[in-house]
Amino acid sequence: MAATTHAASMSFLLSHPQSRSATPSRHLQLRPAARRVRCCATDATAAAPAATTKHRRAADENIREEAARHPAPKQGLSAWYEPFPPAPNGDPNERYSLDEIVYRSSSGGLLDVRHDMEALARFSGAYWRDLFDSRVGRTTWPYGSGVWSKKEFVLPEIDPDHIVSLFEGNSNLFWAERLGRDHLGGMNDLWVKHCGISHTGSFKDLGMTVLVSQVNRLRRAPLSRPIAGVGCASTGDTSAALSAYCAAAGIPAIVFLPANRISLEQLIQPIANGATVLSLDTDFDGCMRLIREVTAELPIYLANSLNSLRLEGQKTAAIEILQQFDWEVPDWVIVPGGNLGNIYAFYKGFEMCRVLGLVDRVPRLVCAQAANANPLYGYYKSGWTEFQPQVARPTFASAIQIGDPVSVDRAVVALKATNGIVEEATEEELMNAMSLADRTGMFACPHTGVALAALFKLRDQRIIGPNDRTVVVSTAHGLKFSQSKIDYHDSKIEDMACKYSNPPVSVKADFGAVMDVLKKRLKGKL
Repeated sequence: MAATTHAASMSFLLSHPQSRSATPSRHLQLRPAARRVRCCATDATAAAPAATTKHRRAADENIREEAARHPAPKQGLSAWYEPFPPAPNGDPNERYSLDEIVYRSSSGGLLDVRHDMEALARFSGAYWRDLFDSRVGRTTWPYGSGVWSKKEFVLPEIDPDHIVSLFEGNSNLFWAERLGRDHLGGMNDLWVKHCGISHTGSFKDLGMTVLVSQVNRLRRAPLSRPIAGVGCASTGDTSAALSAYCAAAGIPAIVFLPANRISLEQLIQPIANGATVLSLDTDFDGCMRLIREVTAELPIYLANSLNSLRLEGQKTAAIEILQQFDWEVPDWVIVPGGNLGNIYAFYKGFEMCRVLGLVDRVPRLVCAQAANANPLYGYYKSGWTEFQPQVARPTFASAIQIGDPVSVDRAVVALKATNGIVEEATEEELMNAMSLADRTGMFACPHTGVALAALFKLRDQRIIGPNDRTVVVSTAHGLKFSQSKIDYHDSKIEDMACKYSNPPVSVKADFGAVMDVLKKRLKGKL
């Protein structure tokens, strides 16, 4: 990661806003170089001031208690809910406190978390860059989390003592050198943001830490709201994240899952974390309808992406990408899309950084959908004139097997604002793309396969160039979908050639037999 550790203490950064400065261009390295000099320059002959030793906290004090002894100065930052999009004939002053339990606007539309941008803009882009960089790799509560290291952009008013964090985020951004060079026409700047390297194995942790933290705040004094538990409908990853964070907070979790439509690895996670798991004979959209009816009748807090709090955590992945590129903006970011909140979250993170001067532009976004669950793709191909919900067909990318996405309007805003593209991938395309990526050292999930298949198509169409800095967002870990890989490499998938299958070779325990196989496999390489 390009981010560096700063000598300035957190309290100094929090209390000394800098004047606004221009954002460096992608190729201008003066600011990062200056930071490296400040942090790393040494001179054996120069007289250095005596080092200040930071002593470990008292043995009977934990990191949460230590943070309470050193509270951050108040900065006058705030956030609230507003209708999304604003209703043409609605109340222009309609807004709700984040401490209210509300999921829809007065007109029945979505809500969005809005920040006091004027208050945030009192501090320069350089100030925010340096503050966020100073928190990377630390264990100071709660800033060791990749989400809460950007607390001021997420939930600025929450007390750190109410935060429920498993130090999520800070996920790997790696250079996919061989995949780009050998299989994508010599792409030399291809990167994969591996959000699946997180506590429960998917990007959903980023949003769930925010939602469960806010529920924890609501349940505790002085608010003391009578919330009996938190519930969600899920295609697998949301239930895993909700169950883990509720278990960490001691809050009951209730999850509605479509029977026989998620992987065993996904199913066992909420079971292991003690959630109440209801397996329902319907698809995700049916589960979603039921959980909305239940939460309207019982004091159960709704955790699906209808609730915009989760997007505040998910947007930090976009900020993290900028941070990992030393605040340079990539040209393209490709995101798999199902319920479509994540594509908007990425846009929101990038746009917030642009508006506040951390960067000077936003990347073009691509939303990649499975062809068996592609309502947004059809909407895009119609020129945004006609949205048709559908009954999603089975797909190996089961977490995005959604035919009536909640956040379709959010996705359209993100794509229009970034001159974005929607692409689709058939089952064979996504499985081949996943398996080819695995041949270059990855262990991708099928959803990442959807994004990679979209990249292959956009390279073939010469929309994405060989020198474009491109980030593919990997939303989950491949280990959560091992059965799909087993079936592929056993060539057991009906009507699929499984082009890159690599089954094990059964060989007698005999030296000659082993040598025959190896000579055949290594022909031309010995």
